Amino acid sequence: MRVKNHINTSTMMTKIQAKVIPGYGAASGKNQDQRYPKGTISVQAAFFEERGLDLSSFFKGTLNIDISPYTFEIKKPKHFFEQVDWSEHIPPENFYFFDISLFHKGTSYEGLIYMPDPKTKTEHVQQTTTLELVLPKVAGLEYGQEVSVGIDQGQLQLNKRN
Repeated sequence: MRVKNHINTSTMMTKIQAKVIPGYGAASGKNQDQRYPKGTISVQAAFFEERGLDLSSFFKGTLNIDISPYTFEIKKPKHFFEQVDWSEHIPPENFYFFDISLFHKGTSYEGLIYMPDPKTKTEHVQQTTTLELVLPKVAGLEYGQEVSVGIDQGQLQLNKRN
């Protein structure tokens, strides 16, 4: 488990406030979808590991945050996987992953932004101000709570809406 009490400062890292929001429950299996009883992340993890990304140290679900008034633009992801054929129930999808740090109660949690490509995603489409995070288990988070996140602008550029 990668938990740190500080952030590796980078000239391209931007720290913003975000709000913890409910998701669809598909990644964790909370939505009780019969196709993926343990959640989509549990199924997808093996396909990502085959491509060099090990998610075993992270919680098998996503933490959704609202970054408004910001939106994002994909620049250079840490990982990009094309045409991952992970399910017999939906067509293959592309996936992006970006570095992120989440700050909660004086601790920094290092993780990834998990982003199925909107061009290939057929279900559970997210708002343009929502990011899904794959992190170690973070105790004490509740919906509506404000958190700080650090995002590498070289990977995912944030743009403030008017």
